Amino acid sequence: MPNLTKLMQDISENLMYVLVFLLIFAAIFAVAMALEKLWLKTERQSSARRVAYIGIFAAIGAILVYFEFPLPFAPGFYELDFSFVPELICSFSLGPVAGVVCALVKELLKLLLRGTTTAFVGDLSNFVMGCSFILPASVIYYAKKSRKSAVIGMGVGTLVLTAFGSVFNAFYLLPAFSALYGMPMEAIIEAGTKVNPAINSVSTLVLFAVVPFNLLKGVAVSVITFLLYKHIERLLRMR
Repeated sequence: MPNLTKLMQDISENLMYVLVFLLIFAAIFAVAMALEKLWLKTERQSSARRVAYIGIFAAIGAILVYFEFPLPFAPGFYELDFSFVPELICSFSLGPVAGVVCALVKELLKLLLRGTTTAFVGDLSNFVMGCSFILPASVIYYAKKSRKSAVIGMGVGTLVLTAFGSVFNAFYLLPAFSALYGMPMEAIIEAGTKVNPAINSVSTLVLFAVVPFNLLKGVAVSVITFLLYKHIERLLRMR
């Protein structure tokens, strides 16, 4: 198990990032649990079935991570994938708490399969970004379950993902990558300038690359989920 050995080594070397990851998960999980218990009316399911469905959706998400591709308006380190789709379908089917757990399990499976090349910074950011999208979307959907509320929820989720992603990239993710790889921020900005001459600072990198990237990702994931969700929900109910 070379991947597992390498992963354990990475965990020991980057224990602080792992602890931060776990603390952030605990905070997001607590918020989702509070919303579900105090406000939303989610359907009760057997624990075994719930765990099985979360595992299936998480595994699909971990596989979809392998299918990622760059976009012409963003530097190569921003690559689009559709791993948020099973997370969103899981949260729509089972509730916000299940969606958050699914996002975590997906990241853990990805770490087991591929390890980490970012000292857990990229894995943490992907988890947090996913939750910033699926939580508002599923909360709005469960407040009044309908096709309209699903569309509104995904629209709000896309806006939250875009706004949060902009702030998160500017103040945490980009500086963290700069420190991790010993790469000056100017070099990161230069990578953006190569694809768009208007990018000449962190703010323009966020404006012209991060914002459209997250908008496109949110819209694409929402459209795919809208087309697939009802078919998958019927299948889950049949089983």
